[in-house]
Amino acid sequence: MAKIAEVGPRLGMRATCETLGVAPASYYRWCRPRAPSKPRSSPPRALSLGERQEVLDVLHEPRFVDQAPAEVYATLLDDERYLCSERTMYRILDASEEVRERRNQLRHPSYAAPELMATAPNELWSWDITKLKGPVKWTYYHLYVILDVFSRFVVGWMVAQQESAALAERLIGETCERQGVSERQLTLHADRGPSMRSKAVALLLSDLGVTKTHSRPYTSTDNPFSEAQFRTMKYRPEFPVRFGCLQHARSFCGPFFGWYNSAHRHGGLAMLTPHDVHHGLGAQRLADRAAVLAAAYAAHPERFPHGVPTPGVLPRAVWINKPKESGCEKANEFAGSVVSVDHEKSRGGNPKHVGREMSKCHS
Repeated sequence: MAKIAEVGPRLGMRATCETLGVAPASYYRWCRPRAPSKPRSSPPRALSLGERQEVLDVLHEPRFVDQAPAEVYATLLDDERYLCSERTMYRILDASEEVRERRNQLRHPSYAAPELMATAPNELWSWDITKLKGPVKWTYYHLYVILDVFSRFVVGWMVAQQESAALAERLIGETCERQGVSERQLTLHADRGPSMRSKAVALLLSDLGVTKTHSRPYTSTDNPFSEAQFRTMKYRPEFPVRFGCLQHARSFCGPFFGWYNSAHRHGGLAMLTPHDVHHGLGAQRLADRAAVLAAAYAAHPERFPHGVPTPGVLPRAVWINKPKESGCEKANEFAGSVVSVDHEKSRGGNPKHVGREMSKCHS
């Protein structure tokens, strides 16, 4: 409301309210002075303060302290004692801020969502471990995969008999050395598996100068790129139901990751391969595609009613849990655009152009 009162008189109340997503009627209702509310009189059938305290003391007795009001109410009736209704017990507990689990319970801490951004390869990696079914029931092989979030390029992988912090430590160290990762360049993101939170991996990342982050507990969407890569692999037609041995799993994963890096095209990468984006070939690939499309348009412009087609653009940044823009940030952007329009008018700009710019801001 303070932001509306500050910007509204200068930019117009209706435009400001529409930008902030607030109904103008609501703003004017907030500005209207309110009459002081009259204190509510206590009904004649309400319990007195002494009676309310008596009910609260009974609820605090050792035999009732861990019971729900329904059980307390029934127990008192069996003891030929009536204090109040079950609903009144809830009201008294609510007034004392005791309407909750009254026993001591384990309370999980609140975890903030990790907000990570990558603007180039080898800035943010995501890694995870998935199980591959073995030849018989209850046997598995463990696939370790390290993925570059910006380019979706699989920079390292390994198949092992078991999940081990020592194996994860070796894979991460060899991958960082092969990719030439320098100190304080990389952030490594993972979920909260035992290998991911192991002391050996933490000490290795500290020695390498790599920042480590973790997903929130039981939140698979905090590690979306690794989960999507596993889904792509397991939904391939040639993915076997079971692997006959460890060598079978490795012989499948080798060609698959070669295809994934060099031939698989991603919709989030303007249909380029991870290899092209990871090695800086994306701009040249898009320029070549643009030349082909321009030649096609020059040959048959009537087939392209919307003009010369474009091959798409690469994302400038890739996020894990991108923060949402607040209403104040949107209002500041709107205010800045209107100020630039006013400056254009002072220079003799076209009023129609100003109207078009304001309509764009509103949309």
